[in-house]
Amino acid sequence: MKRPLDHPHALETLLRPESDLEKHLLTLPEFRHGLSWGEPRFGHPEGKVALHVREVLDNIDLIPNLNALERSRLRLVALTHDTFKFAEDRNRPRDWTRHHGLLARRFLEPFCDDPIVLDIIETHDDAFYAWLAQKHRDMGQEISHKSIDSLIARVGHCLQLYYLFFKCDTQTGDKTQASLKWFERSVPGIQIVPIREQNW
Repeated sequence: MKRPLDHPHALETLLRPESDLEKHLLTLPEFRHGLSWGEPRFGHPEGKVALHVREVLDNIDLIPNLNALERSRLRLVALTHDTFKFAEDRNRPRDWTRHHGLLARRFLEPFCDDPIVLDIIETHDDAFYAWLAQKHRDMGQEISHKSIDSLIARVGHCLQLYYLFFKCDTQTGDKTQASLKWFERSVPGIQIVPIREQNW
């Protein structure tokens, strides 16, 4: 029988932290609250953020030829990327300064000064938004706040790792795979890496 996520050791059992930083983050009440937040919804039938994080971590373990530094960076991004969804501003129009990716980056900055980790956390949804903006432009609507060019300019220094995280994050739950397929077709300079061979 699975323990509920509010059990004292459930998050540690589920997420199996490896580094001292991962272990420390799981001692912080606000971080634990964010991991335990969420209800089943489209894209996230698993509901709780921690259950989604477990899926992303499992995908990271399937990436071939990943070195130790890349793996540790991807794990830290996975643990943190959606953990501040509970604090996100959901009003319309969007206040992008209250996006959960930026909130997560700001939370992690006192503990981590790796710009690759921080930049991927902050922009982890921007590939999806760039795909959505392109789709809307194709339908005759103008959306200019997100684009693939601005994303590449931002994460070009870690583009392959960004792509790997985007793939690990997208191949979870019941998320549409159209944005990932578009990214793999549209972005020059990435090496396409198969992770899951299921019917994505």
